[in-house]
Amino acid sequence: MVTLSIIKADTGGFVGHSAVHPEMVTEARDAVSTAVGDGLLLDGKVASCGDDLSLIMTHERGADAEEVHSFAWDVFGRTTGIAKRLGLYGAGQDLLSDAFSGNLRGMGPGYAELEFTERPSEPVVCFLADKTEPGAWNLPLYKIFADPFNTAGLVIDAKMHAGFRFEVYDLFEEKRIWFDCPSELYEMLMFIGAPARYVIHSVESKTLDEQAVATSTQRLSLIAGKYVGKDDPVMIVRCQSGLPALGEVLEPFAFAYTAGGCMRGSHHAPMMPVSTGDAHPARFDGPPRVVALGFQVHESKLIGPRDLFDDPSFDRARAQCNEVMDYLRRHGPFEPHRLPLEDLEYTTMATLEKRLADRWQPMVEAAVPVPR
Repeated sequence: MVTLSIIKADTGGFVGHSAVHPEMVTEARDAVSTAVGDGLLLDGKVASCGDDLSLIMTHERGADAEEVHSFAWDVFGRTTGIAKRLGLYGAGQDLLSDAFSGNLRGMGPGYAELEFTERPSEPVVCFLADKTEPGAWNLPLYKIFADPFNTAGLVIDAKMHAGFRFEVYDLFEEKRIWFDCPSELYEMLMFIGAPARYVIHSVESKTLDEQAVATSTQRLSLIAGKYVGKDDPVMIVRCQSGLPALGEVLEPFAFAYTAGGCMRGSHHAPMMPVSTGDAHPARFDGPPRVVALGFQVHESKLIGPRDLFDDPSFDRARAQCNEVMDYLRRHGPFEPHRLPLEDLEYTTMATLEKRLADRWQPMVEAAVPVPR
């Protein structure tokens, strides 16, 4: 069994929240190279999307391995030191604790990890997103693994025809549930259509009895009790040979669907599929960006990446994003551009509610004369 881990954190933005400084990327790459040489990792790559630094690693230590998580925590500590030295914005923003304690759960950095037995050919896509929330993966995962209009294999591939099982997290109640699709598709849609609360965490093939997807589901505001930046999720998707083909995995991103995030994490905005060279949100801290890095995992090595959205066939999605962004921005502080009040709990709203509580008065209806 090999474990593929993506562990990411925002440890300082260059400039503002737009990018990762090259010196921080170099520091992380040197650390990963050393960890491979020392035998901690089998292979590793470093990537970024917006102001988030991602460590993409293979190893044999399983999910939630203390040694791997501790290594990532140490790397992020070092990149935080660089950010502080350079005066970068939000240095150490995602490190919510002063000390490592076994694994990264509840400590700030996000991670997705997937354990599997390597097939003769093992194509995977590592998705990295910036300026959005974990639920941003709900719509594309539904389309990839449950929508035959997106994924022809659900109809014509005998290994996919039985469908898939979806593991969904309730982030507010800290509970989970499995949905068997297509038989429970409508029930699942009722929940995952509310992506601020209900998030698809994993997907399994019913025919192959193998996990195909792992996502990060950490909500920083729920951990910290205040707004400390958007969650900027990552995701791993395995492809081909009884799983959706690469083109089926990428197809949902040809539509500029909206997700929560953008400026101060408090707005709806369209998801823009981009190459790594364009993964630097600037306009109103957006639109939210998504990068797709394709790898062949062979003998536990990461062959790649291929920058899969560096492709003119996604030009129309990018143009649509700009049109949708224009439309939403003209709403200013009004919904649907601004998130609903229940999603603004950790912004100024809670303070305003307390400060103005005594000024609200009951509505008293004026007496209306009865006509004679």
